[in-house]
Amino acid sequence: MSSWVQIAVGALILGKAVVIADMLPFVNRYPHKPLAHNIVWKTAIYTPVAMLIHYAEHLFDYWKQTGSIVAGNEKLLAEIIWPHFWAIQIILVILIFGYCTMHELVRVLGRDTVREIVFGRPSKAQG
Repeated sequence: MSSWVQIAVGALILGKAVVIADMLPFVNRYPHKPLAHNIVWKTAIYTPVAMLIHYAEHLFDYWKQTGSIVAGNEKLLAEIIWPHFWAIQIILVILIFGYCTMHELVRVLGRDTVREIVFGRPSKAQG
């Protein structure tokens, strides 16, 4: 499988995980507190999930090579380039934080208000 396909599949899996997690009642734990509470809470929940998915993507490749999950995990741990792995994790945390921030702003302000803030008011001819 080419690397861009793996990236796309990983993004789709992470996106599905976030959508499913948003439906769980404990994820929206602080709806009536300042936005920072829910943003930090959701970022803290989504980050380990993203890390596990990222690790599982690599593990899957090594599992195919070795034929065993245990052997694949051992080979992965021996061959993984940790600075690269952690750099991707840092980027994911930044992206997840941005997503959580925008999601909470839309939740509090409303979709129409955010759309108006970002794109301006629609002209009378459009509406």
